[in-house]
Amino acid sequence: MPRWEPDARHRLVTAALHLFSEQGYDGTTVTEIAQRAGLTKSTFFRHFPDKKDVLSAGQETLSRLMADGVAGAPEGATPIVAVAAGLQSAAGAMTPFNRELGPRLHAVIATSAELQERDQLKQVGIAAAVTEALRARGVPDPVAALAAEVGMLAFKEAYTAWTAPDNQQELTELTRASLERLHGALAELG
Repeated sequence: MPRWEPDARHRLVTAALHLFSEQGYDGTTVTEIAQRAGLTKSTFFRHFPDKKDVLSAGQETLSRLMADGVAGAPEGATPIVAVAAGLQSAAGAMTPFNRELGPRLHAVIATSAELQERDQLKQVGIAAAVTEALRARGVPDPVAALAAEVGMLAFKEAYTAWTAPDNQQELTELTRASLERLHGALAELG
């Protein structure tokens, strides 16, 4: 593939996940990732500081989409309705690329405690962005934090279901159903 082809970032992510699956995370070098993507090592470093960052490539975008969705929820929306708007914003932006790479990403992360820890930090960062967006709407701290965590749990559950080989539902449907189910479970706590 020529070096000037578009979508270098996607190509690097795809190449990295394929290599991590084939030869393990620790056994893969940045040079190998760049070569598999048909790019140079310097191009890799223009997009990612190190190979760990390939696995959290969409974190900033996902955080922004969720926070923007929360901010754009109708005035007077309850915190859970605002979170639902954030989830719909993020789910609606997911592409077949995200769906295809999801299982491979989870498999690679499962092989390393370091990568699992980094994945957890990624989720904490996204929840913090949603919490802040809720606070900006005037939602009190404990409620904002709880609503954001429930939203993250719903998104994680829905994303896992969406990437399953036999799934026929859209991610937007799955996030809506997951959030409703979790919201109902919270009501049962008493």
